[in-house]
Amino acid sequence: MESFIFLGFGADAWITIVTVLIMFTVLLFTKLRSDLVFLGAIGILFVTGVLDAKEAFSGFSNTSVVVIGVLFVVVAGLMHTGVLQWIVKYLLGQPKSYSGAVSRLMLPVAALSSFLSNTTVVALFVSIVKMWSKKLGISPSKLLIPLSYASGMGGVCTLIGTPPNLIISGLYADQTGTSMNVLATTIPGLFCLFIGVLSIMAMRRLLPDRKAPESAFEETSEYTVEFLVPSDSPYIGKTVVQAGLSEIRGGRLIEIIHFDEVLSPVPDQEPIMGGDRLVFAGQIDEILDLKQSHGFVNAVNPVFTTDEVDKGRQLRTAYVALNSPLIHKSMGNTTFEKDNNVVLVAVARQGKRLEQSPHEVRLHAGDTLLLECPPDLNINTERLSSQLYFFDSDQVPNISYKTLLSSLIMLAMVVLSAFKVLPLLQCAFIAAAAMLLLRCCTPDQAMKSVDWDILMVFAGSVVLGVAIQKTGIAEKLAYGILDVCGTNPIIVMTAICFVGTFITEFISNTAAGAMFFPIMYEAALQLGYEPFPFLIALMISVSSSFATPIGSPTHMLVYGPGGYRFSDFMRVGLLMNLIILAANIFIVNIVYPLTPLS
Repeated sequence: MESFIFLGFGADAWITIVTVLIMFTVLLFTKLRSDLVFLGAIGILFVTGVLDAKEAFSGFSNTSVVVIGVLFVVVAGLMHTGVLQWIVKYLLGQPKSYSGAVSRLMLPVAALSSFLSNTTVVALFVSIVKMWSKKLGISPSKLLIPLSYASGMGGVCTLIGTPPNLIISGLYADQTGTSMNVLATTIPGLFCLFIGVLSIMAMRRLLPDRKAPESAFEETSEYTVEFLVPSDSPYIGKTVVQAGLSEIRGGRLIEIIHFDEVLSPVPDQEPIMGGDRLVFAGQIDEILDLKQSHGFVNAVNPVFTTDEVDKGRQLRTAYVALNSPLIHKSMGNTTFEKDNNVVLVAVARQGKRLEQSPHEVRLHAGDTLLLECPPDLNINTERLSSQLYFFDSDQVPNISYKTLLSSLIMLAMVVLSAFKVLPLLQCAFIAAAAMLLLRCCTPDQAMKSVDWDILMVFAGSVVLGVAIQKTGIAEKLAYGILDVCGTNPIIVMTAICFVGTFITEFISNTAAGAMFFPIMYEAALQLGYEPFPFLIALMISVSSSFATPIGSPTHMLVYGPGGYRFSDFMRVGLLMNLIILAANIFIVNIVYPLTPLS
């Protein structure tokens, strides 16, 4: 094994290369959970002897990974005390122009994303932006892409704003024994953000003007029909199945109202009674045939309206997640409704309601679903998050003294770390403990806030970086880049950042950061320069994924609500990638001039 050499790489290096390629292929073309894919890759590298036990599991004890886990608790305190909601309420305002709207939106989002999870911030803002855009008379699709872009550009402004920054800075500390300041990326990040905001304003025409998916659901009369059962109906006393109502052409029975009792979902063995109100959803023209076939009559005063729904039931809008197990399935062939006590009322795709029975629609990622839900569905939305995104949650915390308290805790954490009073890890632990002790969040809320799947991906990314460096892949690639690009450090920095920006359009930015760290680090050393400026540029580049909706989780959060197409991101994103790359290289070399190694 050790004597095997092919194209300059040994056996361990080829095992690592093949493992990485297989892993990325699986992540791109299958729906397997990313944490399991990374764990499988670690297992292969360990079993084949590429890494020993300490190296294979080094990611789980890595300081940056631990910091990310602890920060989940800090964010939970901010969420449950209403800090984010307060910021949203008082910062957006009523701008008079599109440029004003973009700046009023992108700057607060970027500021929040500098300290909080990008995904959390975008998830909070999506429903607000949809309502806000309606007030401004602007299509949501003109604002939701800028929303997602702002979260990514804001995240790079601090080391804790985005996971790749923490991973790269942690690996740098391991190599040099020197820790980066938590604000090391602030000036370059702010400059790139400023250029990004101006670019969005200038590229307004490239942003799509799509019809919002919710516009297909604005009037209940467009997709529901309500009938009354006459007192002389021959179907009185028969069950739903016996009456032939469990499966009807063009739609489905979603609700029966017995006097004041509302049944939804409707059991197949539920008996029909005189005076019942039957609510059907689907293709209206086909459902109306029931008036002739069953003798039903139109309800004079329909009760299935949004106002009535809010009193006991509720209509909720959800978007099919990127890796949802519901993709390519029809709701009628799953037990989703029964398992979660919801009823699918209608489906929209790219802003248009599909004219077929909703239960026969084969669902796509980004489809908008209108669901009738029980009032307490909020209890289950966390469990449903792997399948659907709900953005219209009414769980808005009350603003109180704890809002200010949690904000001060977060601010103290950043200040203590920035001035190196305490290392970031200790600051994060103290902040998390303070959130719990001062009851900004409960222990249960804190534990639920920790995304163990994400932590597994982060840990796996660190291990991949170790393998790439240990097996000599990083050194060989660094030499290869130097052979192609020469010895000009700025050209080498630009080339690696360009490839990193492209790669992160298709894989996790955390994985891209871990994979390119050893390559950039080795390239800087081979050129005879201090790696620090090179790594700052790398941090920004691997978080600059603008050209595909799969390039960032936040892009997928806005993909459905904006009614976007895949090409919408490419049209504006490819140009945005090049603009931010140029801004990145320019500002990093001004703020952190290249320093030869002594």
